[in-house]
Amino acid sequence: MDQQTVVAIDGPSGSGKSSVSRGTAEVFGFRYLDTGAMYRAATWQILALGIDPSDSHAVAKAAERLVIISGTDPVSPTISVDGTDVGVEIRGDTVTNAVSVVSAVPEIRAALVVMQRNEVSAGLAAGKGIVVEGRDIGTVVLPDANVKIFLTADEAVRARRRALQDSEREHVGRDDEATAESLRRRDQIDSQRKASPLRPADDAIEVDATDLDLAQTIDAVVRLVEAARA
Repeated sequence: MDQQTVVAIDGPSGSGKSSVSRGTAEVFGFRYLDTGAMYRAATWQILALGIDPSDSHAVAKAAERLVIISGTDPVSPTISVDGTDVGVEIRGDTVTNAVSVVSAVPEIRAALVVMQRNEVSAGLAAGKGIVVEGRDIGTVVLPDANVKIFLTADEAVRARRRALQDSEREHVGRDDEATAESLRRRDQIDSQRKASPLRPADDAIEVDATDLDLAQTIDAVVRLVEAARA
């Protein structure tokens, strides 16, 4: 396997992008970049600065001050803002409810795309391949990626998996229907925004994980990566 391989994995909320991307990166010994965590970190910083996420002008100005560092070890990825580890905080409801609004601001996306491309360049310069996951990786961030995958699943399945994931992390029960409504709202915002909307790249391979468990989904993606590089 060419260690300079770049794999782009896009898809809607709750499709399993993070777990599948990390698992794929581990198989090949690649680095891993969670761009969704970067947008969550940016949202955390916006809120920490006391800025209203719906004030697009103020959010755009704050884009100039973003200092986000992403750890790319797939076994234990990290995310920090101005030296503060925010890995736990960015998964809370406050950030979750605001991240799609903040992410829709073009200046925020422009700033983070630069960071994301720099991280990929650093990995390749070090002779390491990388798996990058998000919503616009194959279409905007890395249109020349060696492999582009659009990971999806039935809405009910995505909601159930996300509710279980949140319950395990927060040690509180999560309602599937409430989670489904949250996913629908985020998908709608992400798909309809003017800046880098969520959609499959024209040359992306779609993987439907509705009837697959995590191991099976990782195996499907690994086989696609191997076939693309053969």
